[in-house]
Amino acid sequence: MDITLLGTGAPAGLPRPDCSCAACATALGPDARAATAVLVDDALLLDLTPGAAFAAARAGHSLGGVRQVLLSHPHDGPAVEVPAGLPQPGRVPDGRELALLTGHRVRAVAMDAGGTGYAVTGPDGQRLLYLPPGGAPAGLAEATAESYDMLLADVVGRPDALARLRAVGSVGPTTDVLAVHLDHDVPPGPELRRRLAAAGARAVPDGTTLVVGAYEDVPDVPRRTLVLGGARSGKSVEAERRLETFPEVLYVATGGTRGGDTEWAARVAAHRERRPGSWRTTETTDLVPLLAEAGPPLLIDCLSLWLTDAMDSVGAWDDAEWAGGGEKALRERVRELTSAVRAARRTVVAVSNEVGSGIVPATASGRRYRDELGRLNAAFGAECEQVVLVVAGQALVLRG
Repeated sequence: MDITLLGTGAPAGLPRPDCSCAACATALGPDARAATAVLVDDALLLDLTPGAAFAAARAGHSLGGVRQVLLSHPHDGPAVEVPAGLPQPGRVPDGRELALLTGHRVRAVAMDAGGTGYAVTGPDGQRLLYLPPGGAPAGLAEATAESYDMLLADVVGRPDALARLRAVGSVGPTTDVLAVHLDHDVPPGPELRRRLAAAGARAVPDGTTLVVGAYEDVPDVPRRTLVLGGARSGKSVEAERRLETFPEVLYVATGGTRGGDTEWAARVAAHRERRPGSWRTTETTDLVPLLAEAGPPLLIDCLSLWLTDAMDSVGAWDDAEWAGGGEKALRERVRELTSAVRAARRTVVAVSNEVGSGIVPATASGRRYRDELGRLNAAFGAECEQVVLVVAGQALVLRG
């Protein structure tokens, strides 16, 4: 089963005609996108958008063989005239299945936010799931889940849709996940590709033809990632975003609670409100056992607070204790942690502060902490496939 993406953008397209934001200003050439429409085997058209016939012609296809046009949007989609010879667009009721003379079967999938999703099975058995903008499948259950060779979805706008499908096994490691309905939420080009790759997804230019079931281009999700950044740089948001398309993430908070500190409580509450409801949280600095266990992805926030606890435990703030064995004990703690990261088989995303580029601390203990955090970051980063530095909310890839 082949598909041709006549468009991959949001309903208003990208760039938006009335928008002057940075993303729209740089959405040029292959990064410019018409409203999403998908041509399946030249026989089935999912969503009719303005200029669909011209888009098909530019991609080397014709709409002359289309036998069915189905709409997915919560409404009827962008206003458009039906080209001569094209069947009148329609919509399949939720749960109903449509059989085409071409051998394709189309089942309507109920959504949680309006619109209709379509599960398409080709004549040879390949399976495609196409979701409307801003929607996720409703009522998913593992017992009745179907697996798909390809998913076309609003990955940027509704990352939880991908997480839900992964949770029930409908999307697996060989599922080709393609982001469509792309809007100006993410700068186009390298930044979009980077964010999608971290979720195991990708985007292609308008006019691309793909074979459903060919998964050689599915990006590999890095197993271990270190996210560095200064205060309020956006490093925690970046780390959380890397795992928002995965279910059952275990959020490891190393800061603990601080009785009576209302400012700290406000920080913790802000972090919790950002996390998906399916994530679990544990407050601990005992990271080695968690890294050794099998299980869902770990998000460790953050290593700098882990180091504070480790330095407390070895008496690093007292010069005599530091010289009398504290330094050696800390080195051993760091070695145990980095060895556990090297052996870890679960996905790990860790956050840490980058503190070595600013003012030299005025105290010996402050300088000691700065130096040890630099050593910890270097050792931990050496065990990671990806290392990212976040500056002013922008992620710079240092490795991977």
